[in-house]
Amino acid sequence: MIGKLTKTYLLITIEAKIMQEKFIDIDGHKIRYLESGNSDKTLVLIHGLGASAERWDQVIPFFAEKFRVVIPDLIGFGYSDKPLADYTIDFFSNFLKDFLESTNIPSTNLIGSSLGGQITAEFTASNPQTVEKLILVSPSGMMKQSTPALDAYIMAALYPNPQTAKNAFEMMEGSGESIDERIVNGFIERMTLPNAKLAFMSTVLGLKNAEIITKKLSSISTQTMLIWGSDDPVIPIHHADDFVTSLKDCRFVRMDSCGHTPYVQQPRVFSEKVLDFLGYS
Repeated sequence: MIGKLTKTYLLITIEAKIMQEKFIDIDGHKIRYLESGNSDKTLVLIHGLGASAERWDQVIPFFAEKFRVVIPDLIGFGYSDKPLADYTIDFFSNFLKDFLESTNIPSTNLIGSSLGGQITAEFTASNPQTVEKLILVSPSGMMKQSTPALDAYIMAALYPNPQTAKNAFEMMEGSGESIDERIVNGFIERMTLPNAKLAFMSTVLGLKNAEIITKKLSSISTQTMLIWGSDDPVIPIHHADDFVTSLKDCRFVRMDSCGHTPYVQQPRVFSEKVLDFLGYS
């Protein structure tokens, strides 16, 4: 599938690094993504449920020193189009394939967080030639029962307001520290966009009905790093054992004093561990 690249819409400054906000047409749907860096080596970052490319803003400056960093808003999320569809893992994996083809990325390193981790793992299993190295951050795919933090997040998506969103993000981080208002306000803004709730809940149902990812993981020969916050209340760290034992070539990193998004809580440490794994220590 060939995507049509459109002009840059906005330049975003993140810690003195210029991010280009771009849009591309994939199968008639407008997809938004951010891009930074001019290396020949590419690093693609995939966000989690209900998030957007901005979720990675704290680590972009570190990665853009070494890579061309490309970060899409998944179809159905952020400021990408939200068509009426069944938002299954296969749907997202196929979207990622189309996105990479449309942005002329024949091979890349991949980082996926939470839902994004499950998507990138499924994609790697089906497209091993495309993925140089894979980094999974607290990925979904094993857990079949919800947690209080996930329930709070779903509630915030259905009823997006400052109280529900702040409560959900505080629970997910698990540090007791106050949450940046930009994170809360950005989530509320995105979840009030047309079809945002529909896409969110369709994804939740798709995850619930998906098969456990064990078989797909066992077929992956790509070098993989698994990063998990020790205090993750959304997908508890004990689920890491199933990933480590299922993957053929896996380096496991536990990030202490972190919840579900260690790249938000400890961006420098997270980036150093990833860059070391990618050969830039």
